[in-house]
Amino acid sequence: MAVRPQEAVESVEDIRAVADRILGNVERVIVGKHAEVELALIALLCQGHILIEDVPGVGKTMLAKALAKSVGCTFKRIQFTPDLLPSDVTGVTIYNQKSGEFEFRSGPVMAQIVLADEINRATPKTQSSLLESMEERQVTVDGVTHVLPSPFLVMATQNPIEYEGTFPLPEAQLDRFMMRISLGYPSRGDEITILASQLQAHPIEDIGQVVSADELVDLQRRVKGVYVDRPLIMQYIVDVATATREHQEVYLGASPRGSSALVRAGQARAALHGRDYVIPDDIKALAPVTLAHRLIVSPAARIRSVDTRQIVREILDTVPVPGGSVAGRR
Repeated sequence: MAVRPQEAVESVEDIRAVADRILGNVERVIVGKHAEVELALIALLCQGHILIEDVPGVGKTMLAKALAKSVGCTFKRIQFTPDLLPSDVTGVTIYNQKSGEFEFRSGPVMAQIVLADEINRATPKTQSSLLESMEERQVTVDGVTHVLPSPFLVMATQNPIEYEGTFPLPEAQLDRFMMRISLGYPSRGDEITILASQLQAHPIEDIGQVVSADELVDLQRRVKGVYVDRPLIMQYIVDVATATREHQEVYLGASPRGSSALVRAGQARAALHGRDYVIPDDIKALAPVTLAHRLIVSPAARIRSVDTRQIVREILDTVPVPGGSVAGRR
C-alpha cells in the first residue's frame, strides 16, 4: 500500500484550515447556505467562474462581496443593461492632450472579483466582451493586450423567471462558467436569523479579511497537487461526459472543458474535506452544478421542460464507477 508523504498530508490540512476560515467568515453574511458557499469557494480555488441563477433578493451580490472581503481581493460590480457597451466592461483608450499620448482607462473587469449582475440583460455583443477575460484572463483593447489581476473570478447572475428584455447566454459563454448554482430561499429559521442580524446594520459591514490575496493564489496552486487517479476518477468523468453526449434527450452534450472543470473541482472539494485524493463521491456531488448548464436538450425535451440537472443525476445513477483503487490512498 502506498503511503502518503507527510508534507502532502500537512498541505491538505493547511488548505482545509484556511478554507474553513473563509467559509465561516462568508457564512456570517450568507446564512443557512453552507453547500452553496462551499461550491463558490471551490470555484474560487479552481480559478473558475460562477453563474448564479436565482430570483432577486436571495443574497447573490452579498455572496460575491463577502468572498471578496474575506480574501482581500478588489471587487467591482457591473450592472448589465441593454445599452451597456463592451468598452464599458473592458475599458477604453483615450488621447491625453497634455502628454500627447494615448492612455488606457481600465474598465471594471480589471478587478480580482467581478460581479456581472443580470448578465443576460446585455446584448450578445456586450456579453462576448467577457469571453477573453474569462478564458485567457486578459483583455485586448485597440490591439493592445492587458493582463488581468490574479486571482480573478467572474460571478455572474441572472433571473431564471423574467425573460422579457433579456438575451439568453450563448453556448460559448455558458461553457466558460465552471459552475451554475442557485442559492434558493432560506428556511423559516434561517430567515428569522437573517432579519435579526440586520436590525442595526448589515453583517457585510462587520466582516473583515481572513486571508490575503497572495495566500489565496498559493492555495490555488496547492489544490492542483491533489491526486486524481487515472483509471478510476478520470475514466469515470469521461464516461459521465460521454453519457451526456449520447443521451437521447440531449442535443449537445458536455464539452471536454466541462470534463476538465469537473476534475479541478473534484480536487478542490477533496482538499476542503481533508483528503489529498479525489473519490467518486466528489464527482457525483459536483457533476450537476458543473455539467448541467453545458447541456442543450433536444427540441422535444425542451417542450416538456426537461431539466438538465435531472438528466445529469439520471446519468450518475446509471454510469458505473470503474473498478480499481485510488493507488492505495484510502
